[in-house]
Amino acid sequence: MDYQDILYSVKDGAATITINRPDKYNAFRGQTCEELIHAFNKAGWDKSVGVIVLTGAGDKAFCTGGDQSAHEGQYDGRGTIGLPMEDLHTIIRDVPKPVIAKVRGFAIGGGNVLCTICDFTIAGESAQFGQVGPKVGSVDPGYGTAFLARVVGEKKAREIWYLCRRYKAPEALAMGLVNAVVPDDQLDAEVEKWCAEIMEKSPTAIALAKRSFNMDTEHQRGIAGLGMLGLSLYYDTDESKEGGIAFKEKRKPDFRKFHR
Repeated sequence: MDYQDILYSVKDGAATITINRPDKYNAFRGQTCEELIHAFNKAGWDKSVGVIVLTGAGDKAFCTGGDQSAHEGQYDGRGTIGLPMEDLHTIIRDVPKPVIAKVRGFAIGGGNVLCTICDFTIAGESAQFGQVGPKVGSVDPGYGTAFLARVVGEKKAREIWYLCRRYKAPEALAMGLVNAVVPDDQLDAEVEKWCAEIMEKSPTAIALAKRSFNMDTEHQRGIAGLGMLGLSLYYDTDESKEGGIAFKEKRKPDFRKFHR
């Protein structure tokens, strides 16, 4: 695949996949998701690769979720909602290698979900996490909600989704959403350190451990599939569309006028 939206490199057994849309705060469109899926498959089954790093270009954002400029009721690609999110989330879980989210800046919306699903999240001090779905007429009714509750607990997960607050890196560390926080200028070195430690370990043992961890929440794959179908129907409503329109017009949405 000729990558347009991402960068791919391998160094010392670590494959780095970079969302390269800094002008869009590394928001993903359909093309981005397809390239990410391809890259994860490439790294996941390359025997010379022992760990995968997912990050975003620039210092403003890791990823801010779906690109609203590519969202007119449905997104611009394939899949239940016009983005193959089920496939992307699944491949991150299914590759037999640990996946590290390396976060500078915003990890918001679908970007926050990616951090949740990755095996590890290592953040720079500039990182901010949170959800925006109910503010823009959307939600992640799969791993982004159900698995998040496993990671940070039910009460905190509901707070994150219902209130759409922003959480700085130390807060995310305290709730268990990230594994480590370091100054931004030390983030690359810290991630390289984690990668080096992983590369010293048995790849088969790690693959078995990852699959074992995943089996405990594998039922959430089915929840996600059903939830995405419901989300697709929701995207076609005036209530959901109000979120996107208000976002583009830079005003507060008025969802309740459409709620019956």
